Amino acid sequence: MKAILLKWNQISLVKRIFAGLAAGILLALIVPKASGIALLGTLFVSALKAVAPVLVLLLVMSAIANHQKGRRTNMKSILGLYGTSTFLAGLSAVAVSFLFPVSLSLAGATTEVTPPGGIVEVLKGLLFKVVDNPVNALMEANYIGILAWALLLGVALKGAGDHTKSMLTNGSDAVSQVVKWVIQLAPFGIMGLVFEAITVSGLASLLGYGKLLLVLVGCMLFIALVVNPLIVYVHLRRNPYPLVFSCLKESGLTAFFTRSSAANIPVNMRLCEKLGLDKDTYSVSIPLGATINMAGAAVTISVLTLAAVHTLGVQVDFGTALILSVLSAISAAGASGVAGGSLLLIPLACSLFGISNDIAMQVVGVGFIIGVIQDSCETALNSSSDVLFTATADYAKKRREEGLPILDTVSLD
Repeated sequence: MKAILLKWNQISLVKRIFAGLAAGILLALIVPKASGIALLGTLFVSALKAVAPVLVLLLVMSAIANHQKGRRTNMKSILGLYGTSTFLAGLSAVAVSFLFPVSLSLAGATTEVTPPGGIVEVLKGLLFKVVDNPVNALMEANYIGILAWALLLGVALKGAGDHTKSMLTNGSDAVSQVVKWVIQLAPFGIMGLVFEAITVSGLASLLGYGKLLLVLVGCMLFIALVVNPLIVYVHLRRNPYPLVFSCLKESGLTAFFTRSSAANIPVNMRLCEKLGLDKDTYSVSIPLGATINMAGAAVTISVLTLAAVHTLGVQVDFGTALILSVLSAISAAGASGVAGGSLLLIPLACSLFGISNDIAMQVVGVGFIIGVIQDSCETALNSSSDVLFTATADYAKKRREEGLPILDTVSLD
């Protein structure tokens, strides 16, 4: 048994995940009533969500407390990359929606969720997350609140003794090791998630929304394979695709099935470590990116809003379209970290065109119908780009300050 485990662990994790993916599909087709298989996926996602808040708190506290004076992090560059990508995603989605207009059948597509009342409410929600009770922030996986407390406690502990700082470091290392153990279970978790997706949701109900899905997924692919690589190239002046594909393979694949940027934080942390990135930087940028780096959400908001606009025959001028791009980028940063969170911001964007809340909520209902694919692709784009831009900023900094070469290829096996 031990020999089998050793051979299994020697196989690349990505290859093992693909094996779990194939097994999930086969089992769903052969034994669709074996509901116990889906439990593996639920347990895997729950384990990631359980360990992620503690990981973020200890890593950030340790990084800030042990930060050496005069050593600069790269957060300013990363935040600029996050904002640029999200805005360009919203702008690209607007352009694609005009090139390939989609009309919706809105009758009967209803839902009872409550959207935010305006951009002020979205921003107010973010501010209240910052001042959340630390225990509640951990329990509710409020990463904005966790980051705020971790930063404050880290700064407060900068003057602590070496023994205290050593305890923080040992604690973060211990939780990181637990994360590595959990991630080793990814092939079985992916198998359960795929099994559940096929047996419960199926794909037959999505056929009537084929064009809408094509526009959404096509736009997200354009961001992932064209826009983001261009941003990386501008900063590194090297072929961006080895890094892009590595991030999509290691981070995007897992995020596609977990459909949660928060649950994918441990996966991204591990990938940053494998890429040799600065721990002081990625321990902050990755959990922050899971909250505000939302290019996929900006695409969803823009495409579905303009689908409603085209359905109702509302005329849209260039200025209004540009405002929509900015609005979708800003509001996307306030999207909740749960599956389908970006859909609740569609009424906010629809209000820009005078579309009533009743009609906008029907569009939200359509979004939930196609959410099996839409939200999976959205989360894959959001989460993989967190690592992509953290790595881009880190490599660019090394090139500028140390004269080190930027890798043309990235090996993760």
